[in-house]
Amino acid sequence: MIKLIAGEFTLDAAKGDAPRRTISGTAVPYNVPATVSDGTAVIFRPGSLPVEGKAPRLFMYHDASMPVGVVQERVSTEEAMLFTAKISATSLGNDALVMAQDGTIDQVSVGVNPTKFSYDEEGTMIIEAADWMELSLVPIGAFGDAANITKVAASIHQETEEVVLNKEVTPVEEKPEMSEATVPAVEATIPTAPIFAQAKKEFVLPSAGEFMAAYHIGGDTFANINKAVAEYTASKRTALQAAAGDVITTDTPGLLPVPVLGPLVQDLNFIRPVVEALGARAYPDGGASKTFIRPTITTHTSVASQANELAAASATTMVIASNSVSKTTLAGQVTLSVQDIDFTSPAAMQLILNDLMGEYMIASDNFAADNLLTAATSSGVWDLTVADLLKSVYDSAVDISNGRNFTPTHMFVSPDVWGQLGQLADTTGRPVFPFIGAGLTGQNALGGGNATSWNGNPLGLQLVVDSNFAAKTMIITRVGQGSGDAFEFYESIRGLMSVEVPATLGRTMSFHGYVSTFAAISGMIRKITQA
Repeated sequence: MIKLIAGEFTLDAAKGDAPRRTISGTAVPYNVPATVSDGTAVIFRPGSLPVEGKAPRLFMYHDASMPVGVVQERVSTEEAMLFTAKISATSLGNDALVMAQDGTIDQVSVGVNPTKFSYDEEGTMIIEAADWMELSLVPIGAFGDAANITKVAASIHQETEEVVLNKEVTPVEEKPEMSEATVPAVEATIPTAPIFAQAKKEFVLPSAGEFMAAYHIGGDTFANINKAVAEYTASKRTALQAAAGDVITTDTPGLLPVPVLGPLVQDLNFIRPVVEALGARAYPDGGASKTFIRPTITTHTSVASQANELAAASATTMVIASNSVSKTTLAGQVTLSVQDIDFTSPAAMQLILNDLMGEYMIASDNFAADNLLTAATSSGVWDLTVADLLKSVYDSAVDISNGRNFTPTHMFVSPDVWGQLGQLADTTGRPVFPFIGAGLTGQNALGGGNATSWNGNPLGLQLVVDSNFAAKTMIITRVGQGSGDAFEFYESIRGLMSVEVPATLGRTMSFHGYVSTFAAISGMIRKITQA
């Protein structure tokens, strides 16, 4: 699940006899890039978060064990997702309102599970749709002023109780203004008689919530707990310093921190060069069937000169083939223990899910690349010379254009062939496909480009380099134009599925999608082999 932290908010306490205990503001701004906790860059598109269905819960710090309310209203605009959340009348809810009032916590963070998304060239996840699981109150944001809470309607007021040691204390009963729950005053007496022969009780460090609550109460309450923490720290330090002999790092391995530097090193680039060039097409009828029909013309009608007046005109019956295209399921799964999910940092679950989705991208691109090569027909053999390359490329273009009047648009190659093309030179050592940029003109330039597009597009063809191709692959065809496309790719990404496994304290997650390819005009898919 992606946890994305939004920005700060301003406080607008509700007035009147019946405050609503609500907060309102911006949960996520749309089309604004941000970085989540594991280092992933994401952008939410307008309408990517739902406004209907089960209401997201309101947590503290993304901790499901610290619920403080529920999101009551969700309004999606072109700019952002707006929300209004109700704060529960509990002690934890009261703490949340107190910290909101004094500015300790002034931001919110969404927790979502993406269901429809893609990646751009820079690796940013573009989220088109997601399940909104929760909204959390947090102290630090990523969006700044782009996402904030604009209103807090609350009424909590507590006076600090003054405590005088060794004197009987008579507490003053107060009735703090609360909208839905009243916290009673607690009476307490301080013992005046000394206690003899009793060992000092070991101090237990307070939790983060207890420490923050004492901070908000202030006065002696916070001073005492702060003093106790300092004494506890000093006692532990003294015990360590009192150890006999010299102490070095090998003697205290348990005290040495082991930092983890994120984000995770990624050795795979989750891109789909072939699929991007082909363009992913949607299945007909929402993809509900296992197969679908893709019609093609096998015999066209005819038009010819009339032999003489009243002679029969040319007549040929059109024949349309009914081609059945089947779907292939691409899927992967992983099972994590709850300990692996809870104890790892950066969070293992999100890193593994990102890798699972990336592996789907590689598998779908490999599926398209393999089928494209299988559908290709040879148009010649390249002997690795410049002259023979030009002949082979133009022979392929002729084979594609003859009888169709369509011209090729793309050259698909494996990385080794791309390297061969870049090293081609004439008899004087000048490169045949030089880099051309910044207004410069290169000699022998049969194509131009830049380093981000594989350094050249021979003969005006768009060069697509993909490591999913087998070695020595070179394919010339026409795709991505809509009209006259020789090869088609269909896809329906179904997304993530997750199920708890209570018997083993685990969670199994999978990612799957359906893909198909179709050689629409097989004669226009030409390959050049090597001698």
